[in-house]
Amino acid sequence: MDRMTRTMILGSLTMAALAGLAAPALAQQQGAPPPASTGTQVPLSYFGPAPSEIDRKLVGPVQLLRSGKLNRKRGTIRLPLYLGHLRDGRRVWYILTDTTDRDNAEALGLNHSAKLAYSQVGRAVRDGVLDRDAGLVFDEGAVDFSPGRALRAGPRSKPFPPATANPGSRADAQYTPLVRIANAGGHVYNAPVVAFDSSADEIRACGGKVNHARVHDRVVKICPSGKGGGTVTIKLTTIFSFGRPAQYMSMEASDPVVATLDRATFTPAMADIPVGRDDGAFSAIERLFVMINGPRGRRNPQRQGLNSALLDGLDPLHVIGGIPTIALDYSPMWDINLGQWTARAIQRDYRSRLIDEFQLLEFVRRGYITGPGGARYGSVGIRVNCPIVHRFL
Repeated sequence: MDRMTRTMILGSLTMAALAGLAAPALAQQQGAPPPASTGTQVPLSYFGPAPSEIDRKLVGPVQLLRSGKLNRKRGTIRLPLYLGHLRDGRRVWYILTDTTDRDNAEALGLNHSAKLAYSQVGRAVRDGVLDRDAGLVFDEGAVDFSPGRALRAGPRSKPFPPATANPGSRADAQYTPLVRIANAGGHVYNAPVVAFDSSADEIRACGGKVNHARVHDRVVKICPSGKGGGTVTIKLTTIFSFGRPAQYMSMEASDPVVATLDRATFTPAMADIPVGRDDGAFSAIERLFVMINGPRGRRNPQRQGLNSALLDGLDPLHVIGGIPTIALDYSPMWDINLGQWTARAIQRDYRSRLIDEFQLLEFVRRGYITGPGGARYGSVGIRVNCPIVHRFL
């Protein structure tokens, strides 16, 4: 049995285990694992605690972004909402997800990302200072949430690229979610903005019914309170990392089409982060593997890719690189590697859902996956900010 055959068999067996079609709520997520009791003669209550409760590096579930309350069934997380200001006084409502400060990451329940230290190139990081009230004051950077998001798929035979793609929020040339706090050790924080230049009353939607003309399109609830702060609930995206289903939050993208697809903020300044280096020295990014023409079908346990997502509205189920607890190279800044199955691969029935970076790269090496239109596989120069939230396994 050659390596390709073993890879395909292992991938098929793993996908069969992850399909979970007997549970409607899990089937909707197309990636969350079934209960461990599936196929046994005892209920789930007979099973012991997850190994991850003893050691976070073992089989999950594991909540990685621990600063908020996770709802696995709904695929959301409720996070602290912070109120800062620009130097001109305009309000900045933001969240915190990652930092280069390992100790503060542990203290606040954030993700630690050492790689973000190398993102300070060009406009990719902006400056901020803490004021006398420990509030964050940003030098510059504004976001317009008023545009209406518009997405229309291309022809059914070729849904991607979409016929229409207008992001629901746009940043100015100075905005970036990455902030270097000058009077707090110069550490870099990932602080995506979810509302801008609005009062608490103008954005309050504690029970839902969010006004996305003022608030990020990923927000499903927002509840500011008191002088500042409160909570915000954000919809997550299902992905795979080294064979493990997980979820992250899609917040910004350097390309308007990707921002539209992700319900993210179009952020041109992020384009200054160098890409194509993956885990090389001084790299601020990790790779994100996106398939165009994976298997389609809302109920297909092998479904994956942009064509399917544009037609059925479910997550495209990307493959990502390292995340905390299973790798050392995590960064919330992802470098998109866009791929497509070749006609030869489809004819040989090799096309399937891929869930592991090296599984995917083996198909690339064999010539069964290429870049768009047969181009060489690799970075397409698009950066996205997608902080990891948790892993199911």
